[in-house]
This record gives sequence, structure tokens and C-alpha cells, in this order.
Amino acid sequence: MSVKSKILILAQHNGVAINQGTAKAITAAMNIPDCSIDLAVFADDTSTIAAEAAKLANVGTIHAVTTTDENWKLAQGIAPKIAELATNYTHIFGPSTTFGKDVMPCVAALLGQNQISDIMQVIDATTFKRPIYAGNAVITVESTHDKIVATIRNASFKTADMTSGSASIENHTIDNAQTDTKFVSLQAGNSERPDLQTAAKVISGGRGLGSEENFELMYNLADKIGAATGASRAAVDAGYCPNEMQVGQTGKIIAPDLYVSFGISGAIQHLTGIKDAGTIVAINKDADAPIYEVADIGLVGDLFKIVPELMEKL
Repeated sequence: MSVKSKILILAQHNGVAINQGTAKAITAAMNIPDCSIDLAVFADDTSTIAAEAAKLANVGTIHAVTTTDENWKLAQGIAPKIAELATNYTHIFGPSTTFGKDVMPCVAALLGQNQISDIMQVIDATTFKRPIYAGNAVITVESTHDKIVATIRNASFKTADMTSGSASIENHTIDNAQTDTKFVSLQAGNSERPDLQTAAKVISGGRGLGSEENFELMYNLADKIGAATGASRAAVDAGYCPNEMQVGQTGKIIAPDLYVSFGISGAIQHLTGIKDAGTIVAINKDADAPIYEVADIGLVGDLFKIVPELMEKL
């Protein structure tokens, strides 16, 4: 069978494991008929992470690109090489994560293409659906470009098999690394909880918690059930928790099997980030809170009484 579409996907990883957003981008790519799928992996030492990437099902080749000075964490450090690799591809995809949203626009600019953002459905090789107006509307986009650069919405696709693949590995280097931008450091909270964007269960808190100290209730409950922790923008802006926990239009778009919110009223920007969740549970003392309009299960009450009662039952 002839291959009509050749797809290159940017793999996201933490140096040890491949992010599930990469596997979801593969699922999206598989909806394009008559296609082949390859991955690009960047790291200071690609030996371990390329082997992990090779386990992803339905991938033919891993382009393992060795960088220097941790430039693989910078869009400016890797975008030129992706554009170079893209010569032989019709589609260049990246996950719609913080990382993907940083890198893919640079790739699109270098290729002279318009990027398609947040693809939520693949209709055919050139036609896609994506949300607009904070998810209140969905448009169909048809591209006439010779190369299609796009980010894939994590919440809209299932995770592809990450263990049964046997892709070949081709090694590359970045010969002319740019010097205008340099990676200095990465500051992130250390947590053994699941990753917020890929977790099956999420416990989320809002302004109703009232303080950073009270947010410990969310952490304790999440640890009790093995869930990730999230927050509304109001809670983040108030300093109750770090901004990497923010869920919503200007935060992370998630689709866990279970999403439980405490003290979140449900602004439209927040609801945009959770509407694809399997089951939404809302606990708020305000019976008229907008979040109850989308919740599958709603409980009106004082979270400071409800959370301890839940902890006792678990």
C-alpha cells in the first residue's frame, strides 16, 4: 500500500519517560489514511529516551537528535532541526502542551506555514476540527499547504499503546546550535502525584479554600486516592498554589476519568479546561454556582466539613 502522508511528531519527555501527550498525538495521526508516522526526540543523551520512544506502537522511525547544554528544552534550540527534518514530511505534529505550544509555532514560522492549533478531530489528511471562543464553538479547518504544522489537543484523543512498538532509531546531531537563547534552569514543584495533564483522577481547589494552608486539604485527599491536583485561576492568582496547577483556558486542558472540584464556582474559562472529563463532581456552598450546570454530580455544602468526612470514608 502506498503511503500518501508522512507524519513527523515531536516527542515530549522528561529525560526518562515519554509524555502521554506524544502517544495521544500518535492516535490523532493514525486517523489520517495511508500514513506513516515517525518521531523526533531531542536530548543531551538520547540513548535511553530514544529506546523508550521506540516502544510506541505504530511508529516507524525515531529521529534521535543529540543537543548540547540542555537546548532540547528550548523552542529556539530545536525548532531549526525539526524544520530541517520536516523536508520529507507532509505533516508535523506536536502535543498541545506547554512544551508543544512553545516549539510548534517556531517550526511553523521557519517553514513559512500557518499553524493549526488544538486539533480535536481529524477528518482527513487536510481537514480538521478545532475549538474556538474558549471551547464554545468548533470550526472545521481545511489546509491547502504542502506541509501541515499543528498541535494536537490532548483531551480529545486516547493514549496510544506505549509498550509494543519496535521502531528503528536514526541518530542525528544539531551542528549549528543557536546562541541567542540559552537554557539556564528549570524550576518545578517536586511531587510524586500523577501528571495533571494525563492523570485519570484530579482533585481541584478554588478560591473557596481561602488560603495556601487550607489547600493542604486538596493535597491530602489527592494522595489518598492517587490523584493529581489542579486549581482554578482564582486560587493560583491568590497564591494558594503554583501556576502549573492551573486548569482552564489559560492553564491546562485536561480530560481525566474523574474530576472533583472544591470551592470552584466555574467561570467559563475554567469549564473550558474540564468539559471533556468523564465524570465531573462539584462541591460548593453556593447552590447557584455555574459549575453545577456541567457537573454530573453536585453537592452543595461546606467543603471544610465534606473533605474530612470523605477522608474518613476512604
